[in-house]
Amino acid sequence: MSLSKLKSEANPGKFLPLSNAEFHILLAIADEERHGYAIMQEVKESTQGVIRLGPGTLYRSIQELLQKGLIVESERYPAANEDQRRRYYRMSSSGRRVLSAEARRLSEVVAIAKSKRVLRKLPT
Repeated sequence: MSLSKLKSEANPGKFLPLSNAEFHILLAIADEERHGYAIMQEVKESTQGVIRLGPGTLYRSIQELLQKGLIVESERYPAANEDQRRRYYRMSSSGRRVLSAEARRLSEVVAIAKSKRVLRKLPT
């Protein structure tokens, strides 16, 4: 393993902040490996449709996450009745650490917003 790879695994902060798309892709595969379209659907469902990743954004972000070593292509292959072009992705151990660090960072930002009374109940 190269020294730069060891440093990146030891320092998840190097990858922060994640883009919105990267963060939601990592969240989508945090509990199970998924193929691209399933990632798009999971993001849409988990955000109640607020965030919708288009194919261009999704696959460009997946390529960046692969290059950074935060996700890996799974060894799982599509079933015979599925599209054989499907590729499944799972989070690497580095990806899990980076996702955790980003979630903590965002939690701290929300705490600041609360302390400044930015987050108030909206009138109904």
